[in-house]
Amino acid sequence: MKIGKLTISDLNNLIFNNIKNNDNKVLSSGEIGSDCAAIEVGENVVYLSTDPITGTNSGLGKLAININCNDIATEGIPPVGIMLTILAPPHTEKDEIAKIMKEAQEEAQKLGVSIIGGHTEITTAVNKTIISATSIGIGKKSDFKRKENIKAGDRLVITKGVGIEGTGIIAFDKESELQEVFPTSLIEEAKSLLDLTSVVKDGVIANNFSKGMHDVTEGGLLGALWESSCFYNLGLEIFYEKIFIHQPTKEICKYFKINPLKLISSGTMLIIVDENKVNFLLEKLKENGINAFNIGKFTESNEKVLIKNGERLEIASPESDELYKVI
Repeated sequence: MKIGKLTISDLNNLIFNNIKNNDNKVLSSGEIGSDCAAIEVGENVVYLSTDPITGTNSGLGKLAININCNDIATEGIPPVGIMLTILAPPHTEKDEIAKIMKEAQEEAQKLGVSIIGGHTEITTAVNKTIISATSIGIGKKSDFKRKENIKAGDRLVITKGVGIEGTGIIAFDKESELQEVFPTSLIEEAKSLLDLTSVVKDGVIANNFSKGMHDVTEGGLLGALWESSCFYNLGLEIFYEKIFIHQPTKEICKYFKINPLKLISSGTMLIIVDENKVNFLLEKLKENGINAFNIGKFTESNEKVLIKNGERLEIASPESDELYKVI
C-alpha cells in the first residue's frame, strides 16, 4: 500500500464498511470530509478528534498540539483538552522526550488547552518517534452545524494560503540540500511557516459567519476540497488565481517538482460561507490579522473543477501527499 492516508476507496471498504453507530447520542462520526465526532451530552455537544504525527521528526510537540486542536476549531469552538500518546524507539534519549513535552506544553499554553493525559512508551514497534493525540472540545447543542444547510452557491474561503505545514517540514528536514540552492532568508521564512499551523483562532472568529469548516491537512487544498465536495454532495468551481501561495512554498515546490495544492497544509482553514456573508467574514478575519481568500463556490453539478488560465481541470480523488515524494 502507498505511504500516507488510505485512499478514499480503501477507507470506505476497509474502515467505514466495518463500523456502525451504536448510540443515538452520537450526532456524527467517521466520514470523509468530517473532522470531528460529535456526541450529545445534555444541552451540550462534546467534539473529539484524533490524528498522528508521522511525516517529520521536527517540532513534534508543536505539531501534535496544533494539528489536533485544529480539528476541534472546525466546529467554531476552542479545544479544552488533549491527550498525547508517544511511541519512541529504543535509541531515544530522555531529553528528546522532555523536548517534545516542553514544545507541546508551550503550544497548549498559547491555545489555552490542557494536556490531560495519554501514554508514553519505548518500543521496537517503531523506528522513529510517533505521536498520536486526541483533542476534545465542548459546544452548545443549539450551535451544532448540520451539513444539510450547505447549498450550491455557498462560497469557499481559505485562510493564510496553501502548503503551510509541508513547506515548513521540508525546510527543516531538507535544510542542508536547500542551502545549496536558496538564500538563508528564504529557508528561514519557510521554516517559520510552522508557526502558522494553528487554525484555532481562524475557526473561532469564523464561527459566527460560517456554515461549516474543514481543516486542510494531508492531501493539501485539493484533497480537502474533494472531501468537502463528497461530504456535502455538491460540485465545486475553484479559481486557481485566487489561491494564495507563499513565496517559499512556490520556490521549494518548484525545486522538488511537487504540487503546492496537494501538499499538507495545517494552518489553512477551509470555510463555507453564504455568498451574502463572505465579505463580512473576510473583513472580520482581516481585522484579527488573518489573511483570507475567496477561492470559489459549491455548485449543483457533481463536477469538481479547478479553473486555471481559463482551462477547466478536474479535481481528482486525493492520493498520497506530495510531502512523501520529498522526505
